Amino acid sequence: MAGVAFTVRSYEHDPATTTYGVEAAQALGVEPGRVFKTLLVDTGSGLAVGVVPIDRQLDLKAMSTALGTKKVAMADPAVAERTTGYVVGGISPVGQKRALPTVVDATALTHGLVLVSGGRRGMDLELAPRDLLQVTGGITAPIAR
Repeated sequence: MAGVAFTVRSYEHDPATTTYGVEAAQALGVEPGRVFKTLLVDTGSGLAVGVVPIDRQLDLKAMSTALGTKKVAMADPAVAERTTGYVVGGISPVGQKRALPTVVDATALTHGLVLVSGGRRGMDLELAPRDLLQVTGGITAPIAR
């Protein structure tokens, strides 16, 4: 993956769950603040990616500020899947069909390693936050509440 070190962390996904990040944290024995979820927003002129800890929510106003847009709204899940090539609950911030503007919550930098979806439910990637920023071309900002 673009010359950065990462570890694939797989677990048995329960098809009945809808709390994918919580499931990943529990199955992998990792504190929730190190597991990040990938959320897509609609800026009005396209989609963007927000990456926040699973135990927090995306602050839409802060995301809008980070992107320099007037406002953002959560993207329609079907549009998010079509745009990224991934299924909801398995949307990875890396390896999407095309590069989207990406903002990673600043708390990621407080951890040596973070986990993000690896592109399917039941598989996460563990990597250094700075490497995540490198492969996504992302920036950090306080976008979680």
